[in-house]
Amino acid sequence: MESLAARNLAAMAISVYPVRRCSRKKRVRKEMKFPIFGVRCKGGSLALPVREDFADEEDYVKAGGSELLFVQMQQTKPMDQQSKLADKLPRILTGDIVLDLVVIGCGPAGLALAAESAKLGLNVGLIGPDLPFTNNYGVWEDEFKDLGLERCIEHVWRDTIVYLDDSDPISIGRAYGRVSRHWLHEELLKRCVESGVSYLNTKVERIMEASSGHRLVECEGNIVVPCRLATVASGAASGKLLEYEVGGPSVSVQTAYGVEVEVENNPYDPSLMVFMDYRDFMKHKVQCLEAQYPTFLYAMPMSPTRVFFEETCLASKEAMPFELLKTKLMSRLETMGVRILKTYEEEWSYIPVGGSLPNTEQKNLAFGAAASMVHPATGYSVVRSLSEAPNYASVIANVLKQSHVKSMLVSPRISENISMQAWNALWPPERKRQRAFFLFGLALILQLDIEGIRTFFCSFFRLPKWMSQGFLGSTLSSADLLLFALYMFVIAPNDMRKNLINHLISDPTGGIMVKTYLAL
Repeated sequence: MESLAARNLAAMAISVYPVRRCSRKKRVRKEMKFPIFGVRCKGGSLALPVREDFADEEDYVKAGGSELLFVQMQQTKPMDQQSKLADKLPRILTGDIVLDLVVIGCGPAGLALAAESAKLGLNVGLIGPDLPFTNNYGVWEDEFKDLGLERCIEHVWRDTIVYLDDSDPISIGRAYGRVSRHWLHEELLKRCVESGVSYLNTKVERIMEASSGHRLVECEGNIVVPCRLATVASGAASGKLLEYEVGGPSVSVQTAYGVEVEVENNPYDPSLMVFMDYRDFMKHKVQCLEAQYPTFLYAMPMSPTRVFFEETCLASKEAMPFELLKTKLMSRLETMGVRILKTYEEEWSYIPVGGSLPNTEQKNLAFGAAASMVHPATGYSVVRSLSEAPNYASVIANVLKQSHVKSMLVSPRISENISMQAWNALWPPERKRQRAFFLFGLALILQLDIEGIRTFFCSFFRLPKWMSQGFLGSTLSSADLLLFALYMFVIAPNDMRKNLINHLISDPTGGIMVKTYLAL
């Protein structure tokens, strides 16, 4: 099978992308190389340096930062139950064919977008390392049912509870499900197979531009795949392939260390999922850690004796180290009287939250975490990506079909116009207002100590169900969010009200939120 022949490349005058003029408001970060980083290992020592190139320091933080070794361990865990993409999908033909769309990245967002786009008749190629889904996904059962993915849920709890102190737990009144990462992977892969997606198991190094306006996706091994549009869905650390706006808030991190274990003395009701347990079981053992990194326990009792426990730092400016999370989890379980008999799996969850939006004037598109679609205040993203994939695919298909003739006759700049239409559909003003509100909430959480967080959530879970559920699920409109804020202010105690007012006045995210809302 012929690779991209010399005649194919010689026929195209190539300019490396991204190289463009940008206004002051849309400046982009220049690519920087961080060739060597030390990574923390067990015992606090440094492992051999990991050699990687990152777009800038923030891209390095998004990739895992000081916890990069653990992030890589999580990503490469063996999952034998999941099929290899290369065994199910035909290989991308690297000849003279120009694909309509290349999706870069093989996580849930990438597979979903590729399948939905190909279903609409586009010639779609999927490119990225053939890695399994390794993270445990928890979802609200009703949300996954709405997506037609209820068969991918392996366990359901009839209700979800929250402990903030030693009082009785708060009932959220909503069923929660644990997604089978294996079933979800196979379902999304099946959709790719049925819609005719082709695949290339390799890493993308850069995206270039031909004089024709086509994108040239340059991969390892000197493989180049031409396409009309390229969409990056390779996770949050995609700064080498995308431009991000400068001047926005710095990225924060949600970290969690989890274990699925067989135990004695499980204190939790197996019919209830524990969404947050902020009770202080540690007393004075790790006061300094609690002050620096407030954490909670997330627990999925699969049976009276088998439980998935996860110690979670909701958000911090610097990632709470996994070693500390593990120490705190084990101390918590010991104090609760839980005895671990067998460990089935460890998990290291690292989720960048907040940060800047992609520059919506660039020609390369993005989706999922690469497009900053992670909920800044909760870390949730999978449901949003899966729910928005059909509409985003439809937008991409429409602009490509409408421009099919023009792209061969008019200036190559037509591709930029196509990209901007897609960007505007992904990040319309309404979505930007919502995100500005969530960033304001994230900045508030970062400033609160453990008592402040307990007070905040005590008020949060007193809200009407549609408000609290809508906030967690990103379904509240920007107008609803203002009502949400007013309601929170009314029911919050005086100390929290003062915090909210001071935060609005003094924190930069408050001013950004106001400006974003006023730009109606």
